[in-house]
Amino acid sequence: MGAGEFFAVRYGRRQPVILFRRKEISRDTTRVNTFIRAPQLRVIDSDGKQLGVLPRSEALRLAEERQMDLVEVAPNAEPPVCKLMDFGKYQYERAKRERESRKARKDIEVKEIRIRPKIGEHDIAFKVRQAREFLQEGCKVKFRVRFRGREITYPEQAMKQLDKVAEALADVSTIEQSPSFEGPTILMIVAPQSGKKKQATGA
Repeated sequence: MGAGEFFAVRYGRRQPVILFRRKEISRDTTRVNTFIRAPQLRVIDSDGKQLGVLPRSEALRLAEERQMDLVEVAPNAEPPVCKLMDFGKYQYERAKRERESRKARKDIEVKEIRIRPKIGEHDIAFKVRQAREFLQEGCKVKFRVRFRGREITYPEQAMKQLDKVAEALADVSTIEQSPSFEGPTILMIVAPQSGKKKQATGA
């Protein structure tokens, strides 16, 4: 069997079902057809109809008649539950869903904005506008106040600036990390509010 091939055993014969890259298939111990060992099985047909509890041999015969696979979907049930289906198609659809799920789980980007303890009103307004754009795009924003020289002896000034920033962005963000010291800097992280992501143009 090649490195990218997957085979289902259908009625004692190795039958190629579909080609995958191995990394796209979940680590799967699903038992199919003759690999199913329980003597009694609760069988469901491809439309979801309950066919009742059948002997293993009868369930396999039924699958062969319908040219389908017998797939064990609930191995821990008593008796195990099996479904008649096209196992190759099932594997393909599941791999496709997993790929789409991985794409959807995109990590939230964190943007950093640096400000000074004695930043002017015009400059802080610019920083707030910049942060608002990031938040509306779905990014988190990390504000870092960096001190120089003796500025670190007056941290309350930096705290006031961060309070202003948080208040100005309150309509589009929530505070994920309150202002706190990290070495010679103070950090505050804000995250976009749920549902506040900027809508696409024309939406």
